[in-house]
Amino acid sequence: MIVIEIANGGGDAQGHQRGKEYDTMSSVFAEYIETEVLPLVEKNCGVKLTKDPDARAVMGSSSGGSAALIMAWYRTDLYHRVLTTSGTFVNQQWPFNPKTPGGAWDFHDKLIPQGEKKPIRLFLAVGDHDLLNPNVMRDNMHDWVEANHRMAKVLKAKGYEYQYLFCQNSGHGIGNAKTQFLPHAIEWVWHGYQKKK
Repeated sequence: MIVIEIANGGGDAQGHQRGKEYDTMSSVFAEYIETEVLPLVEKNCGVKLTKDPDARAVMGSSSGGSAALIMAWYRTDLYHRVLTTSGTFVNQQWPFNPKTPGGAWDFHDKLIPQGEKKPIRLFLAVGDHDLLNPNVMRDNMHDWVEANHRMAKVLKAKGYEYQYLFCQNSGHGIGNAKTQFLPHAIEWVWHGYQKKK
């Protein structure tokens, strides 16, 4: 297994580079990773990475969590396995996109419930003291706990393979519990994988 960590351009949400890179509801970030980052990894590390989407996972915390699902959602030909902690399934997208006006909030509000089921296996975790910022845009789409609860509900209703962990006495990033559940989460995300011959 090769793990690659990608840092963002800084700032947060509307008007900042991170909101543009991680929270934009499109295939752009996945394509950047595919065409710019992974070829450098192959070249500099002397490895050949698989193109099999069932053999690839993407994970992230906070806006990295929304980016992980965005990558798999818009490019299921590249990723089928997603692991998120404190996923920012709220409205942090920048710039505004009329196709998804709620940013990642649209996942649980309309994209998953109204769309065709995709071949994505998803692990979600959030803390009960995660973020709530009702004053950012006064849009009622900035409650991380509610967003993750809603994600679990729509994933279940649509029949997705998912697991949802709600951590008590945990804040954003679930730092006090991550070491306990991360080994299980990784194992669960990879459950059922069979290398193609």
